[in-house]
Amino acid sequence: MAVYTQVSAEALGAFLARYDVGALVSAKGIAEGVENSNYLVDTTRGRFILTLYEKRVDAGDLPFFFAMIDRLADAGNPVPRALPDRTGMVIQTLEGRPACLIEFLSGVSLSQPTPTQARAGGAAMARMHAALTDFAPVRPNSMGVGAWPQLFEQCAPGLDSIQAGLRERVDGALDRTLAAWPHQLPTGAIHADLFPDNVLMLGDEVTGLIDFYFACTDVRAYDLAVMHSAWSFDGRGVPLDPAVGRALLEGYEAGFGLSPEERAALPVLAQGACIRFLLTRAWDWINTPADALVTRKDPLAYLRRLDWYENNRNAFR
Repeated sequence: MAVYTQVSAEALGAFLARYDVGALVSAKGIAEGVENSNYLVDTTRGRFILTLYEKRVDAGDLPFFFAMIDRLADAGNPVPRALPDRTGMVIQTLEGRPACLIEFLSGVSLSQPTPTQARAGGAAMARMHAALTDFAPVRPNSMGVGAWPQLFEQCAPGLDSIQAGLRERVDGALDRTLAAWPHQLPTGAIHADLFPDNVLMLGDEVTGLIDFYFACTDVRAYDLAVMHSAWSFDGRGVPLDPAVGRALLEGYEAGFGLSPEERAALPVLAQGACIRFLLTRAWDWINTPADALVTRKDPLAYLRRLDWYENNRNAFR
């Protein structure tokens, strides 16, 4: 989450008047994340999230995201629905951007989950995948393995400005990962970005799964690999207690299952996840406007993860 588009109190008040949510009391921009403009909005009837969709999110994809969230909510998963206005319209326009008013979920995001919390997170992903096994809508992964070569070419001129030799290092890792990618594994609707900051918890209980704006149809085990790469390290990319990663896998496997082929592919899938997030973070690092209210994320934290996975190929056994 972030703030790229500023919303005036007058415009927000008029926007809220379309809904039965009461009058505006306060609004505060949320700086975490890098994708959309987000505000925490309090009204006389409650608390909500206002999201304005920026350039990386195609408004044409929003129906897929919302259909997926509705399916998950109907199955009892703790996900935030987008709210319709009085006419039933969900997707609005505010300050020239597509915008939605979204349910607020209680909970906090963890920076360093415990094994017990990681097991709960893995179980939450398992329940999510189970609820989506017959989900019919399809959205290709715009940030999937097929997009990485072009993304690398776009980032390549600036990579060595982040760290000397980074361009060559990523180029080699990308070639190896593309050659080994397990396209034959089962696919389905996945979150594709289930970092700790997209999972809300109270104690050891998962109370919210949020930020579905990279959700897509892709290799299901890749979703688990993305989550492992995000939960098993601290913010600098330093490994946490190995029990965290093991517990996450245990929670997932107990709730949904993991075939021998999927488990064997996890090292390559995790290295791919590292390349994907390294490159998108590098792009944002190079191109984020200086005046944007946004917290840039260190791409080198994913280089350290990539190094770890390449040197610990038995981590998923």
